[in-house]
Amino acid sequence: MSRVQILTVAVDDGDQRLDRWFKRYFPHIPQGRVEKMCRKGDLRIDGGRVKASTRIEAGQQIRIPPLPDNQAPEPDHKRRVSEADTKLIRDCVIYKDDHVIAINKPAGLATQGGSGQTRHVDGLSEALMYDFDEKPRLVHRLDKDTSGVLLLARTRLAAKSLTAAMRHKETRKIYWALVAGVPTPYLGEIRFGVVKAGGHGRSGEGEKMVALHPREVDNTPGAKRAHTLYATLYRVASRAAWVAMEPLTGRTHQLRVHMAEIGHPIIGDGKYGGSGQENMGDGWGAQLGGTISKKLHLHARMMRFEHPETRKPITVTAELPDHMAHSWDTFGWTEDLAAEDPFESL
Repeated sequence: MSRVQILTVAVDDGDQRLDRWFKRYFPHIPQGRVEKMCRKGDLRIDGGRVKASTRIEAGQQIRIPPLPDNQAPEPDHKRRVSEADTKLIRDCVIYKDDHVIAINKPAGLATQGGSGQTRHVDGLSEALMYDFDEKPRLVHRLDKDTSGVLLLARTRLAAKSLTAAMRHKETRKIYWALVAGVPTPYLGEIRFGVVKAGGHGRSGEGEKMVALHPREVDNTPGAKRAHTLYATLYRVASRAAWVAMEPLTGRTHQLRVHMAEIGHPIIGDGKYGGSGQENMGDGWGAQLGGTISKKLHLHARMMRFEHPETRKPITVTAELPDHMAHSWDTFGWTEDLAAEDPFESL
């Protein structure tokens, strides 16, 4: 049996049913068992009894009772982080104090566990305890193939403060991407809503999002409004462009869906830039060919937030991952060509 776990609901996980959240992180536990745990009071939110249908909110604490070993991944605190993984995750740290740790998450490393994910930041964060008694807590997520700034809170109070700040949109996040074609106008905004794709399997519900015209959002079950600012910084003729993006909402795959919907999918995005997508790319999966990597070219470049203790503004910047740095070098671009915040004057 596993031990009791207390998990914090991340910003991106808020506003959904408890049983759906549970199924994502413990996919082998049947629905009936989740409902039984709720009835017995074993599964709780912020110490209170709940139903399987209870809607969870970001920042809440969910108590996970002991689960059978053959029905749940081994709890993160029971895993031993190898020396190699300890070095890897510590080398990713780009900011650290007694309240907050920020890492430059590598592309390809999942943020949290789930079906098929046994190696992830949440598990490796045990190596980021340093002289503290508990491991730092995730307060938001990045897609597995997206690199860049990822925040972790070192205390419960810091986690609560940072989660609330993100929920109330009091943080700034700037992403960089290489996209197929050149978005015009060069400075603009995208307001398409998003909804989970229907069906099952890799391209079905939970795996892919679909863009909706704003007029259709209110009449589409499960749809959510989404808002992205973008700025085209530099271009390679009409083939590709360096784009900065600021998500004003935090929907699943929002930036990838939005750029694909306006015809300029992110380079290396096989999910939203495939052959069935009308785009300005040169091939399947929005690939440019040549020496340009086929990996996803999406990077969380900068994050600005109010420190949970000092209340002073903190800005953390993450260098490009190797595959994007190679692409930038190929096109003759350097990171210092772009303003830290291209949307600051808007």
